[in-house]
Amino acid sequence: MAIEKGQTFTGSEKVDKYRPIYYAGASGDFNPIHIDPEFGKMVGLGGAILQGLCTLAFAAKTVTDWTGDPGKMKKIKCRFSAPVMMEDTISVEGTVTDVQAGRARVNLKVINQNGAEVLQKVEVEVEV
Repeated sequence: MAIEKGQTFTGSEKVDKYRPIYYAGASGDFNPIHIDPEFGKMVGLGGAILQGLCTLAFAAKTVTDWTGDPGKMKKIKCRFSAPVMMEDTISVEGTVTDVQAGRARVNLKVINQNGAEVLQKVEVEVEV
């Protein structure tokens, strides 16, 4: 696949209520804000929230689905800006901003179903 400046791609993922539990098992992050909805409410989060790195993984998967090869992703960075709740739908829109020296830079917009940016300043570098 040829990657060119200005190219765009999209993806989305619905967070099922078990995702934070699966992620906790895989990562060891059993913080109660992620697995106990009552605790999440008690601390003012409105319920259990998805682990930030799981949110980032959803965004990264959109990129690797687009490239067709997870090995092409060389760098990713972001700012975690809003919690993701169970049953939220995360939408990702990627735009290639630059292509040079065998690498493409991609900016991602990552929002929930209400349009809130859950990740900001998401920058990805992929091999072309």
